[in-house]
Amino acid sequence: MTATPRFAGLLDPQVVLRRHVEDLSARFAGMVSAETVERMVFESYAALGRTALVKTHLPVLTCRFATERLTALAQAKGALAKEAPEVLFVCVQNAGRSQLAAAMVEHLSEGRVHVRSAGSMPADQVDPVVLEVLEARGMTVTDAFPKPLTDDVVQAADVVITMGCGDACPVYPGKRYLDWNVADPAGQPPAAVEAIAADVEGRVRGLLAELGA
Repeated sequence: MTATPRFAGLLDPQVVLRRHVEDLSARFAGMVSAETVERMVFESYAALGRTALVKTHLPVLTCRFATERLTALAQAKGALAKEAPEVLFVCVQNAGRSQLAAAMVEHLSEGRVHVRSAGSMPADQVDPVVLEVLEARGMTVTDAFPKPLTDDVVQAADVVITMGCGDACPVYPGKRYLDWNVADPAGQPPAAVEAIAADVEGRVRGLLAELGA
């Protein structure tokens, strides 16, 4: 069905993105310039659009991604206080290992640690088997999506944990870097992914103990 002129604007991603720019500019006023907000929103839209198979929800995902990046940028600049330690998990596609680890940190820390995840070459969706394994463990994930690795989230992190991305993650002084040698769940059956999840959970529990969370 062709949209009528009355509703055409509602379906135009540019209109939606402009609205996000206005909202986020007000939200981050005094912390990030309006020009930076605009650049980050449209840059995030382009980055997510390169791998998205379905564009319908792309503007909404863009707002969430841009909000996360702007928060990280404000934290890195010292304009926004951190309410909890910041942990960043990075793997190649941000669809398996890093999503497992991020979901476990969020669940097991009960908010005492803030976690982000990203990928050096993000996939179009989170691995469905990974989501099934997490749900079987009582960790229902409804809003996770693969995101590209950006400089701002690395700068905001206190601990950066790579899980197969090699040298793709930029290194900054004063941060703790770890590399977890975890098997890739891509294409693996549920039993194998469950074994990987058990490995990740053990590492996550050790990390949370070190962070006092």
